[in-house]
Amino acid sequence: MEKATKYRKVAYHEAEKGTFKKCLLLYSGGLDTSVMLKWIQEEYECEVIALTVDIGQRVDDLDEIKKKAIMLGAKEAVVIDAKDRYADLILTEAIKANADYQGGYTVSCPLGRVMISKIAVEEAKKYGCQVVAHGCTGKGNDQVRFEGYITTLDPNLKIIAPVREWGMGREEELEYAAKHKIPVKQKKDSPYSYDENMWGNTGEGGEVENPELVPPLERILQWCKPVEQTPNTPEIVELEFKSGVPVALNGKPMKLSQIVLELNKIGSNHGVGVTVLIEDRVVGLKVRGVYENPAAAVLIAAHRRLEMLVSTREENELKAFIDNKWAYLTYGAKWYDPVMYHIHAYVNSQNKKVDGTAKVKLYKGNITVVALKSPNSLFNANLATFSRDAKFNVNASAGFIEIYNLAQKTAFNVRNYEADLK
Repeated sequence: MEKATKYRKVAYHEAEKGTFKKCLLLYSGGLDTSVMLKWIQEEYECEVIALTVDIGQRVDDLDEIKKKAIMLGAKEAVVIDAKDRYADLILTEAIKANADYQGGYTVSCPLGRVMISKIAVEEAKKYGCQVVAHGCTGKGNDQVRFEGYITTLDPNLKIIAPVREWGMGREEELEYAAKHKIPVKQKKDSPYSYDENMWGNTGEGGEVENPELVPPLERILQWCKPVEQTPNTPEIVELEFKSGVPVALNGKPMKLSQIVLELNKIGSNHGVGVTVLIEDRVVGLKVRGVYENPAAAVLIAAHRRLEMLVSTREENELKAFIDNKWAYLTYGAKWYDPVMYHIHAYVNSQNKKVDGTAKVKLYKGNITVVALKSPNSLFNANLATFSRDAKFNVNASAGFIEIYNLAQKTAFNVRNYEADLK
């Protein structure tokens, strides 16, 4: 195949042809990795072990993906069920940190890459692979995540990124797939590409790429109903938390993976957690994506409000800053940076008291936390009520106001800042 661009390997961790015999391919069954599975065998003349990690994909048929990998020449096709591991190790941290990158993206893809990378390193060692291959483009975030995490967890592993090397665009990949009889979902008249796990589904391509165009959500969404098709009756769900982690849904104790999967069904029916976001990528690009995060959006909304109920004003102010930094670091492929361990230590400390229940109303794409209850609640009815019997000492208010306002009053009367605005 004629290469569209000349790619030179400059990083130490990039593998060269002839230096390895076995490659572990992170295989999703989608367009990029399916084309890649065939291409690696021809270009690098090596055996390929296809690894698919099940972290709660809803659309993918994992059995079919495994069969497809074998059909395309994989020496072995390995499917790892990591749903519980992903939920218990990774998603717990996301919930406690109120995961939100730049307004509505619950970082499903970045979190999934942490889990997949860890398992890839384990499986590469198990099967004696010297190299790990991924299907990321040279313009995206995932190449940074996979290569950064894999070489951090095992500096002896090398990487190949065929999509960077061959320089094919989506049109050329579709033509290559057709030529080699590789079955793929994407068609030229349906250019959308997806990446999903239980925490969310990401849609890209077509009209989504251009922020000047209105994305046709009725054609793009795979999980959620468009708002126009959602029920006319609201639904209230009740979530119970223990130390910041969901432990029950509607009064029924469940493991976290089950709660997430069940909430995805409930939330998608009401069209909640859909975000069309223009975001800043790690590599410097500004791009747009369509995100479906029904369960994640509901859980985070409930957790955030419950956390605020049991925390002081100062704690809530600091936590918002910490959460934002957590989201940027997670998005930016810094999960194993020491600062993340420090952040997780603080987040886990504050969440020790986040116990209780939250009732959440889902209606026409909206998520509203309507009731909260906690044994650690800082709400005191005897102090907060406006009734005559309130225990709050209003006699102290005037003195507090005088001292509290002293700096503002003094500064304003020394210099007229209003004049500076003219």
